[in-house]
Amino acid sequence: MNWNAKDVQVYLEEREYIDTIVIPLLPVAFDDSMKRAAEQGEFTQLLSLHLERQFKGRMLVLPPYTYMEEPANIELDKWEAKAKESGFSHVFFLTSDKRWKTVSEERKGTIFYVPSIPLEHMDEQYKQSVMEDQLKNLMSDIIRGWQQNE
Repeated sequence: MNWNAKDVQVYLEEREYIDTIVIPLLPVAFDDSMKRAAEQGEFTQLLSLHLERQFKGRMLVLPPYTYMEEPANIELDKWEAKAKESGFSHVFFLTSDKRWKTVSEERKGTIFYVPSIPLEHMDEQYKQSVMEDQLKNLMSDIIRGWQQNE
């Protein structure tokens, strides 16, 4: 389920079955790393869409959390606490920004780091194939995360 009125209405009616939130983490930059940040954001958002299709009815994908500075674990703590207060059992963050890798170790598997692959020059068929490969690995990680938290 995505963050739109139709899907949120379904969530409100069926919330006992939807126990997982996914929050994409997207960097924003205005310096020389701007293009790289945009590539990471594009990749993470596309991967989020594919992930939502696979687990529709079990997870809600929120709008991306964007940031400009170094990753801030304290902000993720707030998001996770609010989501759990609201009844979600699992809160996962998805990113292609390698700076989150060290934070990920502290968070015991709730941040999934998937290195981005530049998509801008790929034809659609190859892009789909690449995304499917990345999605398989991510799905395994999420299923493992569900099992660890239950």
